[in-house]
Amino acid sequence: MKKAYAIKKIDCANCALKIEEEIKKVPGITHVHLDFAKEKLTVVGEPHLVTAKYLEKVAQSVENDVKILDVDQAFQHEEAKMSKNEWLMYGLGVLIALLAFLLTGFDVLWLQVIRVILYLASYGIFGYKVMIKAYKNILRGQIFDEHFLMMMATIGAIILGEYIEAIAVMFFYRIGEYLQDLSVSKSRKDIKALMDIKPTTAHRLTSEGMVDTLPEGLVVGDIIVVRPGEKVPVDGIVTEGSSWLDTSSVTGEAMPRDAYEGIEVVSGSINLSGLIRVQVMKEFQNSTVHKILDFIENNQMKKAKTEKFMTKFAKYYTPIVVGLAIILAFVVPVFLSVIQEVSYASLLAIYVKRALIFLVISCPCALVLSIPLSFFAGIGSSSRKGILFKSGSDLEALAGIEHFVFDKTGTLTEGKFQVAQIVSGEPELILEYAAHAEYHSNHPIAKSILDAYGKKPEDKHVLTIRELAGKGIRANYKGIHLLVGNERLLDEYHIKYMKTHEMGTIVYVAANQEFMGYIVIKDTVRSSAKKTIEHLLKRHKRVSMVSGDYESAAKDVSFQLGLDDYYANCVPEDKIRIVDAIKQEKRVAFIGDGINDAPVLATADLGIAMGGIGSDAAIEAADAVIMNDDPEKVLIAYQVARKTMRIVFQNIFFALGIKGVVLIFGALGYASMWLAIFADVGVSILAVMNAMRIFTTKKIR
Repeated sequence: MKKAYAIKKIDCANCALKIEEEIKKVPGITHVHLDFAKEKLTVVGEPHLVTAKYLEKVAQSVENDVKILDVDQAFQHEEAKMSKNEWLMYGLGVLIALLAFLLTGFDVLWLQVIRVILYLASYGIFGYKVMIKAYKNILRGQIFDEHFLMMMATIGAIILGEYIEAIAVMFFYRIGEYLQDLSVSKSRKDIKALMDIKPTTAHRLTSEGMVDTLPEGLVVGDIIVVRPGEKVPVDGIVTEGSSWLDTSSVTGEAMPRDAYEGIEVVSGSINLSGLIRVQVMKEFQNSTVHKILDFIENNQMKKAKTEKFMTKFAKYYTPIVVGLAIILAFVVPVFLSVIQEVSYASLLAIYVKRALIFLVISCPCALVLSIPLSFFAGIGSSSRKGILFKSGSDLEALAGIEHFVFDKTGTLTEGKFQVAQIVSGEPELILEYAAHAEYHSNHPIAKSILDAYGKKPEDKHVLTIRELAGKGIRANYKGIHLLVGNERLLDEYHIKYMKTHEMGTIVYVAANQEFMGYIVIKDTVRSSAKKTIEHLLKRHKRVSMVSGDYESAAKDVSFQLGLDDYYANCVPEDKIRIVDAIKQEKRVAFIGDGINDAPVLATADLGIAMGGIGSDAAIEAADAVIMNDDPEKVLIAYQVARKTMRIVFQNIFFALGIKGVVLIFGALGYASMWLAIFADVGVSILAVMNAMRIFTTKKIR
């Protein structure tokens, strides 16, 4: 039995991992996946075990406040990250600590007793959650974690009479957690915004009037009405009316788009102004909004290599520092008492205090909190910009890409071909011949010729048509034998013709074995493609273009983009071979949109699908999806990935560097408890605030 639940009040990626591991231990449960980003828990197991109440009990053995609910209850359980009662309680904790501090100067015994009681009460208010977690972990045999270190260090500080310092550790740790909660909430908001784009109702026009139905119930050809303020339920084409559409939730673009008769609209867009009628072009399961939801629901949130390293690091780091603290507290005094001939008891008090300071310093909170948070923030920031990453590991992979390989048609170009030039003594006649020969073809080249002709061909005059794969078309129009295609077609029929080095796709036309001329067809380069290529080259990245189009067409586009490295006449196997060859030397990303790009998207170190109109197969194979098919989003995604990794490594070196220096000072007796507090919770707060900078990624110029 497989079932999904909503899991609430979990704001720590490390805690999520612990909960997942704990649920895996339950007899009868065979698989567990906790998606920290979407607050979703999926379990596979025996029906009598897989209940929300039972799973919540297991999860609360790790994280006391966790709530696990059936999905239909989840929407009624959205709570603030800190309730009003919690704010009041923490405010009371501060007041109690201040009152206790004011009693410090009095020598009256009963006032001093009250002072100690007040300090302990304040400590309990701020630290009870840490102590509960530490206690539960000890019962489960998981002693060496950050909660245990903080509890031992602060209890030791209290024993030594350093109440303010003990309270400060817990107080600042709670501030760090709160800042983390804010950052996680912001990321979740960005990710969930994409999941809220599904329309709930569609207004279908029937012979009996307008009928409300689910988007899943629509079929191709249905006419639906979209009122102002409503979401477009499925992909379609406007048949009546005009309006402005907000597509930001789908594409990440803030500028509304004009929608009028004949314009295609995508599901998930919001109608801002006028009432429009839309003809359904795709059923819901094939529409844009379903692709997005399916992509988000099926990602696995794989941990990045850096996260895995920090998980292993923390696992061995904590018991090592506890062992060093024990040696510092009890072994070093023995050694020094022999050398210096000083009493062991006098040295013990000094070194026990140093060991406690050492424990406070050594807490790995900054790393445990900030590293997963940085990747999570990066995914959330990208989602807001219309770029979906499957996992933190894909974000990490993009930051290390050295070679970008772009597919041409539909990625760097619009995929909209236009007749650019007709070279012939009789241009109108050659266009007429080509249009009638291409009349029944669905190829984009044929469509461009028909668009240029501007009239509907007279089908009754086309006597025969035969398509010759990879060459062109042979047709009989009004008794005239036509050949319309590439050089190979004319060579096969031994027709003498004028070869051209014109850039673009060349369509040669011959009538009754006589060469008449040729048509030059060009694809439109996307407006942001050149900017994207220029910026990547400035960053010293290799950039290549692959295309299944002819050499002349590929050369034309590469010339417009300022690219020297391109490959033409590529079938899917050629693209795989090219990417595999690059992988031997450099880490490579492939960016494509077509169904034939799916194999190479899966082959590359990182596959990026242009997903707004891309195929399902391409999206499934990719590691990231760009929702509005804008190649500049590749640059934005790379920028977010690089910034995320910079912040991750900043936090690692910042935390380990400061802790390493202060640990040495603490062991030698030069670090106070306040310095220890800064090295622990102070560094944690700074690391979390540094991670939150990911949301402020600057716009590319």
